[in-house]
Amino acid sequence: MERTTSFNDPIHLQTRLTSQPSLASVPSLNSHSHLFNPSTISHTCLTTLKPHASYTSSLTLAGKFLYTASSDREIKSWNHALFHSQQPPPPTNTVIAGKGAVKSIVVHSDKLFSAHQDHKIRVWKITNHEHGQHKYTRVATLPTLGDRVSKMLIPKNHVQIRRHKKCTWVHHVDTVSSLALSKDGTFLYSVSWDRTIKIWRTKDFACLESVRNAHDDAINAVAVSYDGFVYTGSADKRIKVWNKREGEKKHSLVDTLEKHNSGINALALRGDGSLLYSGACDRSILVSEKSENGKLVVVGALRGHTRSILCLAVVADLVFSGSEDKTIRIWRGVEKDYCCLGVLEGHRSPIKSLTAIVDHSDDTSEASFLVYSGSLDCDIKVWQVFITVL
Repeated sequence: MERTTSFNDPIHLQTRLTSQPSLASVPSLNSHSHLFNPSTISHTCLTTLKPHASYTSSLTLAGKFLYTASSDREIKSWNHALFHSQQPPPPTNTVIAGKGAVKSIVVHSDKLFSAHQDHKIRVWKITNHEHGQHKYTRVATLPTLGDRVSKMLIPKNHVQIRRHKKCTWVHHVDTVSSLALSKDGTFLYSVSWDRTIKIWRTKDFACLESVRNAHDDAINAVAVSYDGFVYTGSADKRIKVWNKREGEKKHSLVDTLEKHNSGINALALRGDGSLLYSGACDRSILVSEKSENGKLVVVGALRGHTRSILCLAVVADLVFSGSEDKTIRIWRGVEKDYCCLGVLEGHRSPIKSLTAIVDHSDDTSEASFLVYSGSLDCDIKVWQVFITVL
């Protein structure tokens, strides 16, 4: 099939000069955000890591460790408890795999799943050694050999991907752009620039389902709620909601949201699954409420970034957004009242990846958060953000 154009491609990030705001019919939730009290928030950059020769494409936290993936095929892990020290700690281990960028990583138990530009998903067993060292052992490449062979023998398992080329439905045939896990870690969801969604069983790595032509263009983001609703965001400007209804074997489309004016780059769910945040090239973050039947109702938009939104992270009632404008904004939302608490500046290029966590190292009247940001400048910055508890 033809390679779709992704708005996550750094070539497009550097050459696209303008972006349109989201639909004017969507009200701004932060119209008075310039009135926030700056005394309620403070922040500092604890350290700057230079882990890779190229930019960091994905960040995730699991236990005591920060995992980083790069556009030059590397995956590294760091003991993030040591970031409070004066000297940045060395990585605990490094693994290099595939061809092209590592696009997304997720961790469940002792397994790390990585999505790659070479159309594959790789599974690594993490073994902890003395002195906090990690060892990575590759235990599978998806689709597995068993999956490929069993599907290959049955003609109905073959799908057309180009005019004169077919492939079994378990294969992604373009960059695997994003991964997400079900709440209990039983299922892995992958999306691709080939416009498909695939569902894998993490116990034996079998591909259970493939939703073909899920979007009209590259799929850039996926998020899964605790109750099994699957959200996908695409360069076709749409967010789609998928669910496997009781008694059915396959996921079906529940809802389609068309409120962004340009390609969607990032999705993030609030912890209880009640709110979905979406970031796009239109410089806006849409806030959508989920109804009982899974359908989305747009509450409004968070506006303030001057260029595309590339990544999002949600912790408690805070939303962190990374942008092509080289800044990270911190938003706080209570019901439908949002404000921008602050802006983190210091990166020299667009912010490509974000993750955040509550910081339990300080017991004060201030809530403390650790924010990790990866940029096209090849740096990872570790920020400590303090918010006064009023």
